[in-house]
Amino acid sequence: MTELFVMVVWAASVVTMAARIAFYRQATKLAPVMSKLRQGLLPVTLIIAGFTPFAQAHGMPGPMVAGAGIAERDGIIEVMRDGISLDEAVSRAEQQYHARVVRTDVQDEDGRKVYVLKLLSDGGRVITVRIDAATGRMR
Repeated sequence: MTELFVMVVWAASVVTMAARIAFYRQATKLAPVMSKLRQGLLPVTLIIAGFTPFAQAHGMPGPMVAGAGIAERDGIIEVMRDGISLDEAVSRAEQQYHARVVRTDVQDEDGRKVYVLKLLSDGGRVITVRIDAATGRMR
């Protein structure tokens, strides 16, 4: 039994020594290749690291455009560039004033799009409502 153990230990040491010799030969062949690889990787790594802030900035929300609103939902920021549509403005005005829109007009006031709505109530009264297209705010 001890002879078997001695043979196993001897075989393991021979295999280990052969592996070390093979690795050393391989390492001496790879040394110049690895040196050149390291020399080439350093500039590439620095260039990539230099562009990292641009990639991060590209993923962030952009500057607020004139007439844009910002809504945050579940940590996600959405930029609404067009605000509300004319149809949405009409339905909001009709609900708030309990009247029917009979005329619509789109005007430009100081570079902002404004919906001008004329409503007719059940009593025959005419109501003029101005709605900012970017924010949906009624005036």
